[in-house]
Amino acid sequence: MNIPDWKEIYASKIVTAKEAISYIKSGDRVVTGHAAAEPKYLIDTLVENYEMYENVEICHLVSIGEGKYTRPEMKGHFIFNGFFVSDCTRNAVNNGMGNYTPGFFHEVPKLFRTEMPVDVALVMVSRPDKHGFCSFGTSSDYTKPAADCARIVIAQVNEHMPRTFGGNLIHVRDIDFIVEYSEPILEMQPAKIGILENKIGKYCSSLIKDGDCLQLGIGSIPESVLTFLWDKKNLGLHTEMASDGIIDLMLAGIINNKKKQVEPGRSVITFVMGTQKLYDFIDDNPEISMNPVDFVNDPTIISQNDNVVSINSCIQVDLMGQVVSESIGLKQYSGVGGQVDFVRGAAMSKGGRSIIAMLSTAAGGKVSRIVPFLDQGAAVTTSRNDVHYIITEYGIALLKGKTLKERAKALIKIAHPNFREELRAEYERRFFESYE
Repeated sequence: MNIPDWKEIYASKIVTAKEAISYIKSGDRVVTGHAAAEPKYLIDTLVENYEMYENVEICHLVSIGEGKYTRPEMKGHFIFNGFFVSDCTRNAVNNGMGNYTPGFFHEVPKLFRTEMPVDVALVMVSRPDKHGFCSFGTSSDYTKPAADCARIVIAQVNEHMPRTFGGNLIHVRDIDFIVEYSEPILEMQPAKIGILENKIGKYCSSLIKDGDCLQLGIGSIPESVLTFLWDKKNLGLHTEMASDGIIDLMLAGIINNKKKQVEPGRSVITFVMGTQKLYDFIDDNPEISMNPVDFVNDPTIISQNDNVVSINSCIQVDLMGQVVSESIGLKQYSGVGGQVDFVRGAAMSKGGRSIIAMLSTAAGGKVSRIVPFLDQGAAVTTSRNDVHYIITEYGIALLKGKTLKERAKALIKIAHPNFREELRAEYERRFFESYE
């Protein structure tokens, strides 16, 4: 039997971007690579030829690209459907040019295999290794599972895409069309950390002990937490997302993963998003294990690690402890992401703790984030039954195991002083006793 060499298979599948996207048909669901793994050249080619299509659904989570398919002239040709809303897609979702589908991050691959079948996976991968395997590089998350179950896989092979270890590979025989085009990986600069974020980061770090296993979300507060970990030892990392802040802590051996139970010795991550420095760090790095989100974010997998500490941010918390992290009233702002996955995973972990951290105010201090009632239409992301700690620049509120009265008092203490009087008044109306 004459079995073709992988290089022959690879060469036979090389096409131009224009030819590749011609296999996308009107009405198809097209799932694109996630975050830094967005195949920009393929998407740009698709958008340039928008008149070829009607009602093509573009589906993804976080985007740090331009979202050109959401522009007004694309109406009728493309429709965005996201499990997460980013800067470039937010207006489309909130003005009827796009859709938002609620769902826990770890369940997205299952949806792609069942209720939301994938017609075309539009992905970006590294150059193949000597065995013919390409890496999904910066994003395993839903990107690899989407490619695994898609009817057609179109891959942009990019020499700048890092090669990462873990369950993050695809063989060239499983790619239908290959477009060779190298371009810089999309970057996200580190969030700016101010005085207030530093106060919150310090409070968060006070709940982190030697040997804990960390998950950190996106934004200035999780970035701040990382700066306060230099006195810790033997930390682990099992996280949905990682950014530049992990690099120096891993190089210094502070994050060494020696105490964790799931893949000890390796940082388990489902996607990274940061600068070229981060992409260079994860490239061919055996300490980094990139895996699909239905593994990394599965609460039952998370809970197999002891002493999990999850740290995430939010938009609003009411006096009962209900947490809103994805909407401002009826306006969709972001998405559930992995917050609930890790809150619940931490709750099931031996010694686990979950933290929701936020600035006490928004809109330049004009709006309190701790409120008597959630905004009309706001979606509860983390329920009052799940919430553990809430932290602002004014301190730490432990809500787990507390009564409604105790919760309200604890939250009022960490609210901004300008809003405590009205919160105390609501406490007295609600609980028929004076606030002390």
